[in-house]
Amino acid sequence: MFTDTEGIIFKQVKTVNGRRMVLLFSKKYGKISAGTNLSEKGKSKSSLAMRPFTYGRYELYKNRDSYHINGTEVIKSYYRIGEDVEKYMHCSYVLEFTEKLLQEESPAPGIFNMILDFFDIMEKRSKKFSSLILAYQIKILQEVGSMPQVYRCISCGEKEEPTLFHVKEGGILCKRCSLNFHENTNDTLIYDVNFGIVNILRYILDNPLKSFEHLALNDEIQKQLHKIIKSYIAYHMDIGELKSESFLIE
Repeated sequence: MFTDTEGIIFKQVKTVNGRRMVLLFSKKYGKISAGTNLSEKGKSKSSLAMRPFTYGRYELYKNRDSYHINGTEVIKSYYRIGEDVEKYMHCSYVLEFTEKLLQEESPAPGIFNMILDFFDIMEKRSKKFSSLILAYQIKILQEVGSMPQVYRCISCGEKEEPTLFHVKEGGILCKRCSLNFHENTNDTLIYDVNFGIVNILRYILDNPLKSFEHLALNDEIQKQLHKIIKSYIAYHMDIGELKSESFLIE
């Protein structure tokens, strides 16, 4: 069957006789593996669409067990990302994170559109890349229905000022309930939080990613929020340390 789809290439590996195996995030089919004879080298339209951080249209041949990319066309190239090493590494991290999150051949149009919004914003930014990554991860958790409870206490349900964030329980604890948890556990996945941090989480949840073009979090708040979200993602999504994370520049 011949078909086509919009997509973004996660990664590709050279195989024998000049062929490549491509991991493609397609809008129509989700994350798929596809073979191709096309190369990212050269100046042809097909070559340009095989490069990192390119939003393209991919002509596919699909049989029962596999996909093959026959042709490509560039819809938009985020070439400025590749011109800045720090920006490139942060975007590589987002690609790796998103790839780990997705199931094979399970369409995720909401996430697909969100990663395009992320690239649109990132291409224009010159600093505070980690602030945007945090916003992206929080919005992704919301998209897949795994966002922690940050509007009311997870123990009593009251909307009182929170004092703890409990990763395993999945959200915030009010002062009264926090005392019980502190007394009964030495769990390392419990973090002190203030109302400012929780308000930032709520603000990100209540607004679309594309509205965060100028988001720049305070360094201390960003550090604490990153630690909480990273622990939450590792525990609930089973996504731990990523290869590209070691190259990030804070």
